[in-house]
Amino acid sequence: MAVAAAVLFAGGCSSGDDTSLSGEPSESATGVSESPTPSPTPSITPAYPTGASGCHSNQRWTTEESTEWVRRYVDTPKDNYMGGGLRVVSLPGYNGPLCRKVTVQIEFWKLVYGVANGDDGNRLSDGKKPDYYFDISRVKRVELHVDGSADQTVALPTSLYASDRSPCVGALVSVTVGKPLTSKELPKEVGVGGSSLYGSTVDFRSKRVADHELSEPSAPQVCSPDGKPTADPADVPTPGSQPTGLFPTDLYPSPDYSFDIDDVLRSPAR
Repeated sequence: MAVAAAVLFAGGCSSGDDTSLSGEPSESATGVSESPTPSPTPSITPAYPTGASGCHSNQRWTTEESTEWVRRYVDTPKDNYMGGGLRVVSLPGYNGPLCRKVTVQIEFWKLVYGVANGDDGNRLSDGKKPDYYFDISRVKRVELHVDGSADQTVALPTSLYASDRSPCVGALVSVTVGKPLTSKELPKEVGVGGSSLYGSTVDFRSKRVADHELSEPSAPQVCSPDGKPTADPADVPTPGSQPTGLFPTDLYPSPDYSFDIDDVLRSPAR
């Protein structure tokens, strides 16, 4: 938010018969105190002030500028305290209205997780995190044309965000400027587990994505390679503190990464 300070001065000139025209004080003015100059009065300048047309000029905005504007004024489901769904906020004077509407794609994606080594009972029973992979498919897409003149809300797909959805299913919402995302712009890797080394990471391969939010599967450790629960989550220990695998969309399990400290310290001559 840009902030400008407007300095207001209040004062005046008094004249009398004994006032010196040369600008020097007269004897009669000696000892008379002047009124103090008031302190500057700050005023807040809107981030997107409107012009004579009543809107903020954005005709020459680049995609990056439009994306940054959208990023500031979208509340994803967890951040939308006004109610369920995704909300595009209207703050006249601070986000518009814009003279030219910005096209925004709201896309909801279903992620079906599988355990790459799900048949390894020892792996799961010792509490270590298995390697996962996922499949991704679009469930819902809504195209908006926003200019900051009014709030807009997009409802969540009920089945995707149901409290009793499969423990192998995750939900992902993306907010993109311009056209819908192509398969080449979707993430190749998604992390699971906020306390893991990687955290809940979603790496979209497009700079047009202004915001996103991941709703993780509740118990991916019980899922078979085809994304079906094979056990009651209560009967399978929650994965421990071992680093989680990453999840390519090409349905190929991620390898475990390790190194031998002797290999690191070994002299090139050996």
